[in-house]
Amino acid sequence: MMKQLLAMAALLISAASTFAKSENFDENWLFAKGDIEGAEQAVADETAWQKINLPHDWAISGSFDEHAPATGAGAFLPTGVAWYRKHFNLSELDKAKRIFIEFDGVMERSGVWINGVHVGHRPNGYSSFRYELTPHIKSGDNLLAVRADTSAQPASRWYAGGGIYRHVRLITKGNVHIEAWGSFITTPLVNAKTASVKLESSIINNSTSDRKAHLVFSVLGPNGKALAKAKGAEIFLPAGRITKLNAESIISKPRLWQTYDPALHKAVVRVVSGNEDLDTDEITFGVRKIEFKADTGFWLNDKNIKLKGAAIHADGGAFGMAVPLSFYERRLNGLRELGVNAIRTAHHPFSPEFLDLCDRMGFLVMNEAFDMWTVAKNRNDYSLFFTDWSSQDARDFVRRDRNHPSVVIWSIGNEIHDTAYPVVAKSIITRLQNIFHAEDPSRSVTMALFRPNTTRDYENGLADMLDVVGQNYRENELTKAHVDKPTRKIIGTENSKNRSSWILVRDNPAYAGMFLWTGADYLGEADRAGWPFISNPSGLVDRTDVVKSIGWERASWWSDKPVVKIARRVTEVIDTSELPTMVGVAMPQPKGPGTMNDWSPANRDGHLEKVEVNANTNEVELFLNGKSLGRKPRNKDDSAISWDVTYEEGEIKAVGYSKGKAVVADELKSAGKPAAIKLVAEQTKAAPHFDNVGYIRVELVDDKGVLVPNANNALQVKIQGAATLAAFDNGSPTDHTAFASATRNAWQGRALVMIRATDVKGSIDVNVTAEGLKPATVRLAATSDTVR
Repeated sequence: MMKQLLAMAALLISAASTFAKSENFDENWLFAKGDIEGAEQAVADETAWQKINLPHDWAISGSFDEHAPATGAGAFLPTGVAWYRKHFNLSELDKAKRIFIEFDGVMERSGVWINGVHVGHRPNGYSSFRYELTPHIKSGDNLLAVRADTSAQPASRWYAGGGIYRHVRLITKGNVHIEAWGSFITTPLVNAKTASVKLESSIINNSTSDRKAHLVFSVLGPNGKALAKAKGAEIFLPAGRITKLNAESIISKPRLWQTYDPALHKAVVRVVSGNEDLDTDEITFGVRKIEFKADTGFWLNDKNIKLKGAAIHADGGAFGMAVPLSFYERRLNGLRELGVNAIRTAHHPFSPEFLDLCDRMGFLVMNEAFDMWTVAKNRNDYSLFFTDWSSQDARDFVRRDRNHPSVVIWSIGNEIHDTAYPVVAKSIITRLQNIFHAEDPSRSVTMALFRPNTTRDYENGLADMLDVVGQNYRENELTKAHVDKPTRKIIGTENSKNRSSWILVRDNPAYAGMFLWTGADYLGEADRAGWPFISNPSGLVDRTDVVKSIGWERASWWSDKPVVKIARRVTEVIDTSELPTMVGVAMPQPKGPGTMNDWSPANRDGHLEKVEVNANTNEVELFLNGKSLGRKPRNKDDSAISWDVTYEEGEIKAVGYSKGKAVVADELKSAGKPAAIKLVAEQTKAAPHFDNVGYIRVELVDDKGVLVPNANNALQVKIQGAATLAAFDNGSPTDHTAFASATRNAWQGRALVMIRATDVKGSIDVNVTAEGLKPATVRLAATSDTVR
């Protein structure tokens, strides 16, 4: 018996000290709306609870309501209390380990219970957090309960969703382990010949005795092969304390992380005591050098790069805040085609996998923490919690995201109204900036100043507290601030799409770059327009990522590829539903001017049309039904090249020439009446994973296959085989159809069907019909492979 007990004890000690394990905890949850008494208790009536998998935004499936407490700011969608429960089993061996639950985000004012015991709460719905469950777990069945509360409204200024809308993990550790987000990789020295890789890990010793330990880490290159290995000094780890361990290595001839070649490395980390591995970690990072200079702006790996950025909100349109990674990838690919090389996460922490995606795709990121400090923008917003929670939220934010090579600058606030009270604002800047610098000394800190000349930020010293001075709009003011004090580093944190704004940034070397408002239409912030608007149409692309005229205009200024795009200037009174395609219109208005990418005006033959071509080629030639209307050079001020054209039904075409050679062309054709449905599947396979969604574009065309830009026929989608309908959208800012509905009207001749596979094999048929139109069907294959 004694031998058996000793063997069991040895097994428990071994289990408690060996490797960390991170388990995806997204599946098999129970969900219920309403504030249910006793929902946190292990014994509860679950018969009426809905079975769901995470991530889950319960609000996006609700009805749009003109009288919703969230108002148009929250897209007129529902808010309130929701509960989640999950049963899971642990063995007797698991009880000897340390068990943690980690949430990437719960919207909002969340509380977490394990077996009826409250283990923590977090007001900020965008924060990631980890709680230890160890003291309260048991062998056998355990019950995890989460309460999410968005009932206090109005709160966010845009759609924020509701519930456990991001991923969750169950983490197993030993008594001595790396703290949450406790490992930090930097590359202090980078050149063509060599790069230093420095590792720092915060180790917590939760055992009852002191230990000694050191770090060992290996660096794997982009091809997965080992490049270097390092061992740090052995350090004393006092019981009950957090101690930092360090190690450093050198890589020869490193492959650098670049926007055009986002090479990623991996550090495999071990915390070692004697011959025992106490904990392990894996960190993806990039070998790169970043710098902001007062006279020349932003530098990446000793190359001067202008940040051509777009601000985006985190919602995924029809998916709400529970956004599949494929949706983000599709959006970023589209923005990159327009010349966008940088993203501002407006105005809060995004999901970790979004930054992973930016790492892989080579985007540069301004990573933003807060939309408000102590002065509210809505009466129930985060300002109620800022004083108590902002230090912890800021610390967790920077620690979580500091290993991402895509992140090149931190923003500690957007249009913060506290700056009207400089004594208060300066103390907050000092506190937040100290946190960011302590946790990440490798990056600069900025904030999006709001009318700094009004609050005298450039005179009272507030602006100069920032590593890089950021200002929203009013580009001339920021330019003058740099002229007045040339040592200031400056960046446009939020900017209009006006050409004059871009020209000023383009031609001023000191201006590190700009971030347009916005890259894509987003749910909410429609309170200024009011009902029936549910989304803000300020993007370069609409909610389904269809490029607008203003997006093609930006491409002609920003893209490195040849761009020629025809637009027809609209001056007549038009339907407000057309406005999101128009250049220079931030919010809906009753009439033009603007431009639209079609050759189907309301008036037909014989009248004069203003045709504009956005182009970055040396010359452009315009043709109407095959007849040349002349060749014109690119305008020096980057404005559109224009022609007055007597309208003829048929085809108008623009050809761009560089050095006398035709390199790119665009054409528009006159559309007749809708006759058929055209489906375009963007992939041939779909996998049954949350992050893999299949996208099928729906276009209403005439009998010649030309898109009919004003077609709004009622559509019906039917999915057969190994998939279900994930969402159905059309991009309209005024359509109140539920996104999960299989019926929806086309808008501007288009819609987008999104499907999710339910099996790893079999066929998927997507059929779309409309009364009086020829239907269409496309077939995809279900697969077990991750589809990217």
